[in-house]
Amino acid sequence: MRTIVFDIETANWMSDIGSSNPADLTIALVGIHDSETDTYQSFLEHELPQLWKILEQADILVGYNSDHFDIPLLNKYYPGELSRIKSLDIMKEVYETLGRRIKLDAIARGTLGEKKSADGIQSLRWWKAGEIEKVRKYCLKDVEITKKVFDYACKNGYVKYRELGKTREVKLDTSKWLTEDSRALTHTLGF
Repeated sequence: MRTIVFDIETANWMSDIGSSNPADLTIALVGIHDSETDTYQSFLEHELPQLWKILEQADILVGYNSDHFDIPLLNKYYPGELSRIKSLDIMKEVYETLGRRIKLDAIARGTLGEKKSADGIQSLRWWKAGEIEKVRKYCLKDVEITKKVFDYACKNGYVKYRELGKTREVKLDTSKWLTEDSRALTHTLGF
């Protein structure tokens, strides 16, 4: 099953554009891990047409806060409808079990003993300063962390998070995460 773990960094933020709709933002770059090739790649905004063929061959898109943020924003650029590809939003899965949102950094610390290298605000500062390689490295690190959390959850049926100096566990029903789904496009539009 071809899994694409992904994350987006933006070139602006809600306060810059006067909107709370993620789809109104501008993509700086998209980072991915492709399970078929076991490689990490990134695509700047003008390189997104190269990403479409990969996404269209995916059986599932995996992200963190991706159903609310990343997919609507990416769909603005995509010439089709990304919601036709099965997606898994790990933050949404945690929310449905726990009843509240938990940051990726807290999940990474609890589950993996790792922390994020920066945050979205720092990434935006780097982008505006023209430090594209720092943004790329940060985005791909988030993709790597998300992939490790996903793999851990699939193997163990739970993730952990750190909060107020304590580690807590969140059980997740991962039984259907990697099942075939008829929504996958598995074809290309010829880009």
